[in-house]
Order: sequence, then structure tokens, then C-alpha cells
Amino acid sequence: MSRSGYTDDCENLGLWRGAVASAINGKRGQAFLKEIIAALDAMPNKELITNTMLRDGQVCTLGAVGVARGADMERLNRLAEYEDAEAIASVFKISRAMAAEIMYLNDEGSEVVGGKWEKMSPARRWQRMRDWAEESLNKPEPSND
Repeated sequence: MSRSGYTDDCENLGLWRGAVASAINGKRGQAFLKEIIAALDAMPNKELITNTMLRDGQVCTLGAVGVARGADMERLNRLAEYEDAEAIASVFKISRAMAAEIMYLNDEGSEVVGGKWEKMSPARRWQRMRDWAEESLNKPEPSND
């Protein structure tokens, strides 16, 4: 199991995906996506780490928000170490479903390079998470004026 709490057990997958979608599309989720984008854009080094919030001055996606907020990063690292997505969600005031999804997307990335699967680079991970946050924002409906 990863710090997201996700496992290979796909029990109630449809319900879980619904909870993730609801969290992302809700008012708090949309505000948090904007905060992610701002925190990622403010990073001087556009690279993300995996499996912890902060290591040697580098951060994961949630860690970027934590640093931008001035959060207690040692506490967040301890919570991540114990795979406590519920507590991490509470710190960020988002749902557990959204926290788990962000940690999963940040940590589990790999991609096809030159015809074979390779671990995603920290710079590519940053871009993927930035793109995901941007694409997850609700777009206003076009007006029919």
C-alpha cells in the first residue's frame, strides 16, 4: 500500500471514483486545485518528489501547498510516513478522497519512453501534476449570447 491508502483491492471502486469526482468538483476541491496550481507555479525548481511531503528541500504536490501555506512540514512528513491520508486531508481541509487521489497521482507515475516503461522524472511529474490540476478545474459553460 502507498501513502495514498490505495490498494489493488478494487472493492466499491465505482463509489470511490464518485467520491473522488465529487471532492474535486466541489467548492473546496476547486479552490484547492487553484491553490495547487499557484504553489506549483511558485516553485523555483519545477520538480516533484514521491512518497513524502518534503525531502532535502524538495516537495511533492501536497508538500508544495504545505510550504506555500507555511505548514509544519515535519508533521506532514510523519503523517505521510504512517500513510494517514485522513489526517493529511484534515490538515489541508480537503476530503480524504481528494488527498488520496493527489498522493496517488503524484507517487505512482511512470510513462513510456523509447518504447519501454520508465519511472517518471521529477520534472515530468511536476508538469503532469500541474496539467492534471489545470484540467480538473471546472470550466465555465460558454454563453449563448
